[in-house]
Amino acid sequence: MNELWVVYALVFGAAMLGIQAGYWFFVRGRKTQQVINRRLALSAQGVSATAVLETLRSERKFSNNQNPILRALSGFWTQTGLRFDANTFVLSCLALIVVYFIVFGSILGFGAFAGMLALLAAVGTLALYLNITRNRRIARFSAQFPDAVDVIVRGVKVGYPFSSAISLVAKEMQDPIGTEFGMTADEISFGLDVKTALENLYRRVGQEDLLFLVIAMTIQLQTGGKLADLLSRLARTVRLRATLRLKVRSLTAEGRLSAVFLSLTPFVLIGIIRLLSPDYFSGIVDSPIMVPATVLGLGMLFLGNFTMYRMINFKY
Repeated sequence: MNELWVVYALVFGAAMLGIQAGYWFFVRGRKTQQVINRRLALSAQGVSATAVLETLRSERKFSNNQNPILRALSGFWTQTGLRFDANTFVLSCLALIVVYFIVFGSILGFGAFAGMLALLAAVGTLALYLNITRNRRIARFSAQFPDAVDVIVRGVKVGYPFSSAISLVAKEMQDPIGTEFGMTADEISFGLDVKTALENLYRRVGQEDLLFLVIAMTIQLQTGGKLADLLSRLARTVRLRATLRLKVRSLTAEGRLSAVFLSLTPFVLIGIIRLLSPDYFSGIVDSPIMVPATVLGLGMLFLGNFTMYRMINFKY
């Protein structure tokens, strides 16, 4: 019996070490890679500043297209922080369509209606993924923004011009704010005026507090004044807004969790029933009211999610 306990202890220890190794390899290693400032990494390869800026722009498809729709789509994609690869994008879309077609086809039968639902679901899933990625990046930027303004304030107070103070943020802080402010500093150094460079920064990030910086710098450039005092007040305002934002998230956490559970419950139940009793829905699949009932159910689910979203997301 004592020998069995030794074996159990060794197996348990090996399992724990394996889990720890997997955590450090996949999770911690990925977080370490995310700390790297993309702009500094490109600069370390001996690439010129102009080439670095163009590379960062082309990777994320940032463009000043005159068409408002294409301009909005370009800005939305850029705000996700993802590097655009046309082949990967197309293959991902096709894979999603095939997966959803198989799922809907097994429930509703393989046909045009299942194909249409698969196409809509694939587009919706892709849009949801991009929106979640964008929101997470904006949240990381929001957490870094007050510290970045403080760095700019300290730089201005010791005599640096505004563009050089922005360069300090690019050198000292990690992504996403390091690369974004670095691109802004490069644009200013290449001759772009401060107002336009900051507006490009806002387009690339989409974080609302950046509007305060754009407006403050626009007014300061037109009327003059003490830039350090202006930025100090801006940093205090941004920190207060960040505190309020966290309070709002804590108060709406229950609503967000309820929305997730209520949205997933019908699909989970259908999957479990199909697994336990494959013929359970065989009597209603060919019913003439199947398609209208499915459309009505999905529409009500969308309406419920939209209502809950409006209840837990509001301006502050």
